[in-house]
Amino acid sequence: MIKNPEFNKFGGTNKYIASQALQNAVNVAIALGRPLLVKGEPGTGKTLLAHNIAFGLGKKLIVWHIKSTTKARDGLYVYDTVKRLNDARFGDRDISDIKQYIVLGKLGEAFVFPEQAVLLIDEIDKADIEFPNDLLNELDEMSFYIPETSETVMAEHRPIVIITSNSEKELPDAFLRRCVFHYIEFPDPDLMSEIVLVHFPDIEENLLRGALKQFYMMRQIDDFRKKPSTSELLDWIQALLAGGVSPQKIEKEIPFLGVLLKKEADTECFQGKKTGTYGGRSSFFKRY
Repeated sequence: MIKNPEFNKFGGTNKYIASQALQNAVNVAIALGRPLLVKGEPGTGKTLLAHNIAFGLGKKLIVWHIKSTTKARDGLYVYDTVKRLNDARFGDRDISDIKQYIVLGKLGEAFVFPEQAVLLIDEIDKADIEFPNDLLNELDEMSFYIPETSETVMAEHRPIVIITSNSEKELPDAFLRRCVFHYIEFPDPDLMSEIVLVHFPDIEENLLRGALKQFYMMRQIDDFRKKPSTSELLDWIQALLAGGVSPQKIEKEIPFLGVLLKKEADTECFQGKKTGTYGGRSSFFKRY
């Protein structure tokens, strides 16, 4: 019988500010024993969420990074036939014991871990469209069969499963039905201020206010191919602090623009809008 141990509710950590809605989604998923599927634009902390759930609840984190070539079975186990062949040709090991050639994948590791672990299945939408469906039974039953050894691996403790997606592909309905879903909204200025203060507790108030004003102004530009995200904001503030940039300077210009904008077209767009040469819409900046 799979054990669902009592858990301390997740409430964020001293390094990860989670909205109340996100906290609720995490705790509901844990209580129901369902995977939590998390979406949101890049930089909203989808991957970091699992790391901080593990840290906040004092549990081991197991990370399964998904690639375009990843197959569902990779997360269960791998039968190392090459090693067995080499042992047969060159070694003196007893190759009849097939168990020694079975290597558990990340899902298998989470199943056999002696305590409840946090399993992050990161960027599930990178894999083939059939990948999520191929995991349905394993995530439902918390077990899988290894035909090479005629053994069934069953989880004693149901892991806390966090799945992230960047919406590169639509996920199957059958898979979605088995998940708790949460979309991480981009932080509003008040929440973003809290996030920044976690990383830079001694930042000058005027500098923080000026940086946030410029940052959110830039995010209002719909023509950007990649709008600056939380991670770019934090890097930019670190650059401002390291460069000794004053709040007054930020009001007039945006130093270290390349920390915020990562595409040449976006930089050209921004400079054009600022000077009024991009589509003749300099009025955008008069609002700020």
